[in-house]
Amino acid sequence: MAKLKEKIGYALGDAAAGGITWKVMSIAFPVFFTSIFGLTVADTALLMLIARMFDVVTDPLMGSLADRTQSRFGTYRPWMIYGAIPFGLIFALLLYTPDFGPVGKRIWAYTFYLLMMVIYTAVNVPYGSMLGVMTDDDNEKNQFSSFRMVGAYAMGFITLLSFPYLQKFVGGTEQHQYAVLGAFFGVLAAAGTLACGLLTKERLKPVRAEKFSFKPFADLFKNKPWIFLTLIGICTNFFNGFRYAVAAYMFDYILGKEITIGSLIINYTVFMTFGEVTCMIFGGLSPKFTQWVGSKRKAFMVAALICAIFSLLFFFMPQDAAYIWALIAIVVITSVGIGLYSPLLWSMYADVADYATEKNGTSSTGLIFSSGTMAQKFGTAISGSLVALLLGAAGFVSGTDVETGETIVTITDLEAVKDMVWSIFSIFPAIIAGIIILLTYIYPIKK
Repeated sequence: MAKLKEKIGYALGDAAAGGITWKVMSIAFPVFFTSIFGLTVADTALLMLIARMFDVVTDPLMGSLADRTQSRFGTYRPWMIYGAIPFGLIFALLLYTPDFGPVGKRIWAYTFYLLMMVIYTAVNVPYGSMLGVMTDDDNEKNQFSSFRMVGAYAMGFITLLSFPYLQKFVGGTEQHQYAVLGAFFGVLAAAGTLACGLLTKERLKPVRAEKFSFKPFADLFKNKPWIFLTLIGICTNFFNGFRYAVAAYMFDYILGKEITIGSLIINYTVFMTFGEVTCMIFGGLSPKFTQWVGSKRKAFMVAALICAIFSLLFFFMPQDAAYIWALIAIVVITSVGIGLYSPLLWSMYADVADYATEKNGTSSTGLIFSSGTMAQKFGTAISGSLVALLLGAAGFVSGTDVETGETIVTITDLEAVKDMVWSIFSIFPAIIAGIIILLTYIYPIKK
């Protein structure tokens, strides 16, 4: 039976990866690259697409490599312990804007974004895979998964809420602010990752296939639960990805860059923070909710239905800052659904890993959990890429001045850009949530 200290340690892993690095990358990177760093819309979209093709190869290979690791720290923990410092350092460099021209900036962004994807994979795939070797008790897996989500959302809440206040504290240009905050949050991410590796335990030994073989990769595509769950995972990250990637543009061009109510500053990060704290609360309630509903599958469908209904409702709200509290209320209720299904996804990956071990005779836990990480990066980055392309099609133009190196943003059709932003935050996620419900209904494991 795992102690509370270990569950908190496990939560710190996703507090670092999901609550800091991935949260900033999801919500800030599209607008950072186009409006602050100075990439064109096309460069930003292409960067994210290339990174996703890269991940298709690196994520499964990392999962297979992690499954075969043997060290004094175990199978999966050493990747977090030794990867913690590079993880934080590369994240910090990615948020730094060098004093280069368009070509130099493009090289810098592509280099460090791809490196960030590599180190994120090297740390996060083993982290997710650990759930399969920490306990064989299904209830305890749900608890670990719930702690993980609470850790991610709690740190996401802290990161997003503090962001505008830290920007004002740092001062200077936005480029300077992001560089300093990148270093600050990079240190926190490294510390959380290292603590997770040191505080957790691997109690179960995977049934190893010591020699490398492509058979586990082929077996995945014969595993129906894995196919459906991977599609569900991609869609959940599409759902979040669209909303997070476009939130900054919604404030910049519709609601106003900052809304000040007393001492509270509401910008795009704080706006999404209300959802983070809701996800944190309902992520903690997810195991009880699942028991009440009767199965993970049914609980997932109910949660996705909440997301679909309230995302659609957001579309019909006025595009006016005067309705900010009504908009926040809808975000909060939508986040109830996200909070309920998020822990279930990782617990269901553990079920799929158990199913694969029973069917094939050897463990492919790391490989299966790598698909969860790949779905996370695929869904988030492709949605970010599509946001850039759709805004470009609506009339948003960005780039770097060749002579001065300054970032230039031009809007050729403001109303079209506004309508596109509003639709990306509401209609697109509502459609994705409907697809999630259908896929979960067909998902073969009924537990």
